[in-house]
Formats: sequence, C-alpha cells, structure tokens
Amino acid sequence: MSKIKTLIVDDSASVRKILSEILGSDKSIEVLGATSDPILAMNYLQKEWPDVIITDIEMPRKDGITFIKEIMKERPTPFVICSSVDENRIMTAMNAMSLGVIEIISKPKISVTDFLQESAMAIIDAVKSAAAADMKKMKLKPLPQMKVEPKYNADVILSPVTQTVRKQIDTEKIVAIGASAGGTQAIEAILKALPKDSPGIVIVQHMPEKFTGAFSERLDRICDINVKEAEHGDPVKEGFALVAPGNKHMIINRKNKSYYVTIKDGPLVSRHRPAVDVLFRSIAKNAGKNALGIILTGMGDDGAAGMVEMKKTGTKTIAQDEKTSVVFGMPGEAINRGGADKVLPLYSIPKEIMMFHSS
Repeated sequence: MSKIKTLIVDDSASVRKILSEILGSDKSIEVLGATSDPILAMNYLQKEWPDVIITDIEMPRKDGITFIKEIMKERPTPFVICSSVDENRIMTAMNAMSLGVIEIISKPKISVTDFLQESAMAIIDAVKSAAAADMKKMKLKPLPQMKVEPKYNADVILSPVTQTVRKQIDTEKIVAIGASAGGTQAIEAILKALPKDSPGIVIVQHMPEKFTGAFSERLDRICDINVKEAEHGDPVKEGFALVAPGNKHMIINRKNKSYYVTIKDGPLVSRHRPAVDVLFRSIAKNAGKNALGIILTGMGDDGAAGMVEMKKTGTKTIAQDEKTSVVFGMPGEAINRGGADKVLPLYSIPKEIMMFHSS
C-alpha cells in the first residue's frame, strides 16, 4: 500500500518540526517536505504532488486561504488546516471549510506532553481522513428547504445499555446527529433545509475546542433554526440545534418529558472527544423510540457501536449513503454492523427528520 504523501506549510519552524516528527512516526504517512510559506511550497508541488496538504491560515507573503483557492483551481487536493485558536483564525478557518478543507486541527502545544500525545493522534487521523476524502463530493448543492492511547469505548463515560433501560414514555421528539470529515458541509446542508418548527437536535461534529463555537455561530446566522454550542444544562427544544463543544463529551438526559444536555470531561472515546458513541449511547439509554439517530460522513467507526445500541432500544436510525459521503467510514461501519434502519442520500435526510417529527 502506498504511503500518504503530505506537505506541511507553516511559518513556525518549531511547528514544522513537530508536525514532521508526528507524521513521520506513522508508517503509512510520508512527509514530502515542510516549508514556511505557500510560495516556497510551490517548489515542492512542481516536483511531486502530495495527497494531503497541511497549512496554517496566516503566513508571510501569501495567506493560507489564497493558497487553498489557488490549489483548488489547479488540482483539487485535500487540505488540513492546522491553526492556533485565536478568534480571527478560527472564523477564517471555518469559512475555509467550503473550499476543500477536510479537517481542522489545533496547533500542538509542544511544551505540554499530554496535549502533544492527544494532538499527535488527532493530526495523524486528520491526515488519513483527508487522504480518504472524495474531493468530488465536497461541493454540496443546497438542499431543498507519538504515544498511542487506548481506544476507549463509551463505557468510560456511560455504563452499557442493559435491559434495565429507563422506562420509555412518550416525550418530545429528539434528533441526534454524528459526523466527522466532510460533516461540517453535510450538517450545514441539513440544518439549512429545516424549518423553524423542526424537532430539537443534538450534534457531535469532530472538531477542536473553540472551533465548535465558531461553527455553531456560523450555522445560526444562515439557518432558520437556532444553533448554538451546547452548555451544561441546556434544554433540547423544538427549533434549536445544540452542537457539542470541542474537547468535551455531550450526554442527553431526560427530565419528565423533556431533554437536556450534560457536558462532561473524560477520556477520548473511539479516539475522539466529543464522541458520537457517547451521545448515541445516552440517546439509547434515555430516549429510545422517541429519538432519531443519524450518522453522517466521517473517517473511522465512531458512532457505529452507539447506533447499534440505539436501534436495540427502538430509536429510528439513518446512515448517509456512500454516494453522497465525502468519507464513507463512519456510516459504512454503522451499516456493516446492522445499526442503520435506512441508508439515505444526504438530500433525503431533512424530509426524514420532519416526517419523524410529525409521526
């Protein structure tokens, strides 16, 4: 199997060094080069074209957004943005997602060992995810209205679903969505198509801390429904979508006939925090037949186990089909495990949500 050829473009010599070391530690990745700005990067591109390009946003001589646009015109290539978490860069990075950016990762804090270990996994996974992306599916048409940590499962956050699951009663309808690579565009397409009276929605999108806030704010501006980054204790209610905050797990709890979210710390689950598996297990335990679970485009298997658990407790489940998925990892795994009641193209999902709401 050929290696994933990767080019690093960042004006920080220390960041270039640590990124090269992280990626070089994985046998399936080859670093073609690491350079300080997009103009110098063109020298590498003339010799050999990479499978994935990692770039910062703000750099000397030419900014990252201009660089991405130029590359996309010449030869569409998966990009991973590696940026610091200041407000201006976050918003710029979020706006770049529509240009062909597959993943956004935070710059590794080189002086913090624990952070570096987690960020190493995130960086390697982001490159692999980008390499697996189908760039032809990135442009979505608007829909009608170094140390490898253990791969924990949801048991570290919530106890397994058993036959003693809380008695199910008729409650408000709730929709849970999980996504990763390509998910920002897919979630945007779904939420933009929903009317104000849509059911309450909870979302896990794999994304770093603070970027989820910018993602939520952007969606809130362009959608009819209200969208916000979830805070501990927020109610799940009609016409609102709550996005799990980066670096925190989100759990759904029930009080009488209504739902609210609990935001928790904890280990990475399925190598992610927030994890779709954690959200989906909480739906299985506390919502069951009153919920609709949806798994969208993404690399890996996060959410697949949780979808099986949801289905066993009566939750209706949908997996995005391969034809419309940028990366068919997560939905494909959910389908293979028997967790999906339906396999649908992205453009059919908003209608299913509203049909569920009115049922």
